[in-house]
Formats: sequence, C-alpha cells, structure tokens
Amino acid sequence: MKKLINQHPGKAGRWFLGLLPFLLIALIYAGASNARLAENPNDKLLPAFASFVEAIDRLAFEPSKRSGDYLFWQDTLSSLKRLGMGVGISAAIGLTFGIVNGIIPYARANLSPLVTAISLIPPMAILPVLFIVFGLGELSKVVLIIIGITPFLIRDMQQRVLEIPGEQLIKAQTLGANTWQIILRVVLPQVLPRLLDAVRLSLGAAWLFLIAAEAIAATDGLGYRIFLVRRYLSMDVILPYVAWITLLAFVIDYVLRFVSRRAFPWFHPAKGADS
Repeated sequence: MKKLINQHPGKAGRWFLGLLPFLLIALIYAGASNARLAENPNDKLLPAFASFVEAIDRLAFEPSKRSGDYLFWQDTLSSLKRLGMGVGISAAIGLTFGIVNGIIPYARANLSPLVTAISLIPPMAILPVLFIVFGLGELSKVVLIIIGITPFLIRDMQQRVLEIPGEQLIKAQTLGANTWQIILRVVLPQVLPRLLDAVRLSLGAAWLFLIAAEAIAATDGLGYRIFLVRRYLSMDVILPYVAWITLLAFVIDYVLRFVSRRAFPWFHPAKGADS
C-alpha cells in the first residue's frame, strides 16, 4: 500500500483541493448571513452576497457624484502605485546592501548591526514621525513600506550570499576575477531568484503598512476606503475590498513566481513544484 506521504494529487486534484477551503468559507458565510438576515433584514454585520454585488457595482461602474471618478478603480490604482514604488525601491536597496554586506567583510562589520537595529524598530511606531518629516502626501506612505520591509530584504539577501559555497569564490579569484566581477558573475545570478522569493514573503507586510498609512492619512486608496466607510458599518463595501486586496496580493505573488520560474528555471527543480 502506497504511503500517504508519497501520494501526490494531479493537476485537477490540486485545483479542487486549493479551491475547497474557499468554497467552504463561502458556504459558512452564506449560512450565517441568511440566519442573521432572517432575524433582522436590516442587519449590516453579515450582508448577503447580493449586497456585495450592488456595492461594488456602484463603486466600480458608476462615477462618483462628487468627483466624477470611478472610486473602486481609482482606489486600486492608487494603492498599487504606492505598493509598487515601495516594494520596488525596497527590493533594489535590499539587493544592493545585502550583496555588499554578504560579500565584503568590512561592510558587514560596519552595516550589519545597523540593519539589525533598524529591523527591530516597529515601523508603525514611527508612522507619526514620517508624517511630520515627509508630510501627508505619497512620500510618507512609500517610505513606510520601505522602512518596513527593506531591513528584512537586506538581511535575507546577506544570508543568501553567505550561503554561497566558498569554493566558488575561491575558483573565481583563481581565474583572475576581481571583487566586482565576482559580484556580477557569481553572486548576483544566484541571489536574484532568492530576491524574488524574499519579495513574495514580504508582500503581506508591505500591504499591512500600506493599508495602515492610507487609513490614517489619504484621500484615496483601498485602505482609505475601508476605514472611511467603517463609521457607517458598511460591511457590503469593507468585505469586498478585503477580498479584492487578497486577490491582488495573490495575483502579484503568482506573477513573481511565474517570472522566477521563467527567468531562473535552474533554481526551482530542487525547491519542489508548489514553491
């Protein structure tokens, strides 16, 4: 008899098993919503799915009477712009300083303690400082994301560089490579796929910092809209926005994984099919 740990679902089976928890959550929610609405048709805590459709239809396909904008899409574009800038800058800084710290001992001795100290500062604790220094505009929101995830990326990249076998560095030096050539031809190709993995892992934190900043000081964005309508107990808007944020995060994660597999196919066979 084949052991359970050696049994792997097929493609259709993986899709079914992956979707099953979401279907169960939807069924549980529908049952709870129907029960509450049967007792109180005006209940706002668990609105029916039809209410979600009406709310998103109003926000996504009807222009705002005040501004004329389609609020759902405006919020989405604003949040994705801030997220993209924050994560992109963080990835560039993390890659640069992670490689430098990992490959150059003097840089590691000088900068590694500082990066460790910064990584221990709760980013939300300095949010008021960011608003004071950078104002309430876009810059403070992007900087919060950068401060929140860059130390993690630097430390992760540094560790990945340190894991490169020393024999490779010795062989490169034996062949006459200088430090810059070793970084470009030995280190960089090996840490780029690991950078994509690290960015994928940091996306949840990046979204957290973005939503928090938008909730406190913004005039648009997904986080701004959620916290704007909470005062009216508009769960028909809040829950679809939360689901939309989750879907966007999933799509971004999938795109990064797809890019990594296409650009660095050599990196993934050893990591397994589901990584």
